[in-house]
Amino acid sequence: MNKIPTHTRHSHVIIRSMTIDDIPKIVELQKIAFPVMAAEGVYWKPEQLKTHLQIFPQGQFVAEYYGKIVGSCSSLIVKLKSEYEEHTWKDACGDSFFKNHNPNGDSLYGADVSSHPDHRRLGVATKLYHARKTLTINLNLRRIIAGGRLINYCEHVTEFSPLEYVNKVKRHEIKEPVLSFQLRNGFKFIKILPNYMKDSRSLNNAAFIEWKNPNFVEKQ
Repeated sequence: MNKIPTHTRHSHVIIRSMTIDDIPKIVELQKIAFPVMAAEGVYWKPEQLKTHLQIFPQGQFVAEYYGKIVGSCSSLIVKLKSEYEEHTWKDACGDSFFKNHNPNGDSLYGADVSSHPDHRRLGVATKLYHARKTLTINLNLRRIIAGGRLINYCEHVTEFSPLEYVNKVKRHEIKEPVLSFQLRNGFKFIKILPNYMKDSRSLNNAAFIEWKNPNFVEKQ
């Protein structure tokens, strides 16, 4: 079979709103995208995804490639007690049912992004991030925030603290696919979030990242 040219492959990735019918496929995608975490039971369950759609349908997206779901992302709106409050994933989201969703909040919280490992050169994550940015602008939210995985930190834990590791990633001295991707997509690293979530790759650490909405208008 001939390979499809890169620019053509990218153009066939379609981002759309998640539907109830997508849920079984997203659960399977989660298991494939995050095999280590899935083995520990950390992945979306059908009832959780249904609740996300009920409380904030606009914030849930999937990426399709020739009819196959190859990516998804889940988001909610939050209001932190202070702008850069130290928090865990559970603190921000409430729990896996997004009980902390606040329609009157000022920040879109990126709870999850997943992409199929066989389709990661299609720009899937970039397009999902772009959908979040567009949503943030359309809803006039101040920013997007998230806790990003430090997926290769486990390989350097005896050499560097999490902050030292991030600084080396920023200087391109260490390859870190998740954080490097986020920085390239306009996010700023704020600080380390320790004990963010159970994640053996990141040693439970995460990078607090932020993208500010350039079109934000302060509410009167």
